[in-house]
Amino acid sequence: MTSLAVGVVLCLTGWITLYILLCNTSGCHGSEWNCRLVTLLHGILAVCITAYIGYVDGPWPFTHPGTKNTPLQITAMVISLGYFIFDMGWCVYFSTEGLVMLAHHTMSILGILLTLSLGESGIESCAVLFGSEITNPLLQARWFLRQLGRYESLTGEAVDVLFVVLFVFMRIVVGGRMLYCELISPQPRFIIKCGGVAMYVLSWVFMVDIGRFAYRKSQSKYRRWRNQHRLETDNRHDGKTD
Repeated sequence: MTSLAVGVVLCLTGWITLYILLCNTSGCHGSEWNCRLVTLLHGILAVCITAYIGYVDGPWPFTHPGTKNTPLQITAMVISLGYFIFDMGWCVYFSTEGLVMLAHHTMSILGILLTLSLGESGIESCAVLFGSEITNPLLQARWFLRQLGRYESLTGEAVDVLFVVLFVFMRIVVGGRMLYCELISPQPRFIIKCGGVAMYVLSWVFMVDIGRFAYRKSQSKYRRWRNQHRLETDNRHDGKTD
């Protein structure tokens, strides 16, 4: 446990150091810009490591839940734990996130700590990290496009569509399947299963917010299309009248 604690402290220090370096080298951007760059880097790194764990190193999380943690799984969880502690502290200090996101970070931190302390179910934690972080680059891209004034474009539309589709597929469909495999397996501990249920419920909370966003955006696009169509119709009518 001592080596794990040292590893978490080192990773936390590394994420803080990266954030400070970004703040010092890109003074023209605000603190949130630099924090989101750190978030983007963690998302890409977490997806790459956990994808390798799930598809190459193994075991397969759908068929072998509750197995002993491997060194690579421990490494992935320690890296992400350091990041979540950093980002949680940043969000609380700057008061940028709501209760849902803070709950997500809290549950992620507690879940990883539990998995590391038990020494098992690391493959499930890595699978959850993969499913959670795979949409992260799109989420950050959306924010950066807004800051650069390029969100209202074809690129912004593509990012939104990809984010919603990927979120629904990974968090709801694949996540639901993995939760089912977790619950019916006798191997994982009861507390791990409870954590899986809590994370899946949280995914549905996010899903409701995303559904509301998609509805508002579709309604806005429909109103713009209807107004544009009405304007074109009026112009044609005026032309015939003249």
